[in-house]
Order: sequence, then structure tokens, then C-alpha cells
Amino acid sequence: MTASFPTDLTMFAAEQPWNPEQQRMLIQGEVIVETESHNAWGGAVTAWMYLPLTRSQVWQKLTDYPSWVQYFPDITRSEVIQRGEVKRLYQAAQKAFLFFSAQVEIYLQVVEDLGQRIQFRLEKGSFHDFTANIELKDFAQGTILKYAVRATPTIPVPSIFIQQAMNFELPANMRKMRQVICKK
Repeated sequence: MTASFPTDLTMFAAEQPWNPEQQRMLIQGEVIVETESHNAWGGAVTAWMYLPLTRSQVWQKLTDYPSWVQYFPDITRSEVIQRGEVKRLYQAAQKAFLFFSAQVEIYLQVVEDLGQRIQFRLEKGSFHDFTANIELKDFAQGTILKYAVRATPTIPVPSIFIQQAMNFELPANMRKMRQVICKK
């Protein structure tokens, strides 16, 4: 089950950003999702989940970018192609839709703020635009992971369909990510 309700991004910075019911939902494994329009052909989604691990443990696993093929079933390849202050990452994915299958590839610039934030920016690839940000915060006995994505694919699909797909798939992908990260 995916919980969805209005949230304010500034709430994430607060020590206790959610009311007691929302906190209970997170601790019990719910993925909280907020979608919004991005443009006529794109979508934006922000999702939060709780991981019963320390922030440093989560950070170590998240920055092992080749492991992302285990976290997100549609990603078929994830490879660091340049290291340094700004990393470069190549990812390929395949997605089957109702009547067709799409293959995408993307080159991303990755900036890490040690233990706090990872920012992904489109360098080139199968999107008109793409940004993603991951933020980590201590919460209860573990960590809250916030994952925000804004994307416009090169395939012209109305934004409402992109948003619905993001709203449906991102929580499932994040639950898979949690399952793999917590198992390692």
C-alpha cells in the first residue's frame, strides 16, 4: 500500500517532519509519495521511506552505483564511468508498456554531499531533462530516505500518464531497494 498526502518539502528539514500517524506509517514500511506536474510531457515525484539502518550504512550501499540494478528492476546496467569530485554514471533501462517496450540510456553527473545528499543531473541520454536528488536524515533508530525525481522522456506521453506511472512504480522500486539494502 502506498500512502499519499500533501507534504511540504521544508518539512523534511525539521527534526520530526511528520505527525505521529505518518511516522507510524513510515516505520511500518509505507512509502509516502507526492506527485506533481513537471511540464506537458514530464512528471515529478518525491517519495520518502524509512530504513532501519544508520545513515552511514545506507550511504555506503546507495553510493555503490553498480548495485542499483538490484534496487530498480528496470535498470539493466549501472556503471561509474568517471570518478572524482563529480562522478559520471551510465545507466541503461528497459521498460515494457501496454503496447510497446522502451529502452533508455542516460549519462548522469553525480555530486555527493557525504552522508547527506546525492544529486543526479542529466548530461545526455534518452530524456529531454532529468534530475534526481536523494537526501538522508536520521529518524527514530534508522534513516529516512527522500528521493525526488523530475523527468521528461523524449517519447511524447502526456504528463498525467508519466505521473501515474511514477506514482505507481517508484514506491514499488523503493520497497525493492529497501529489501535489498537491508538484506546486505
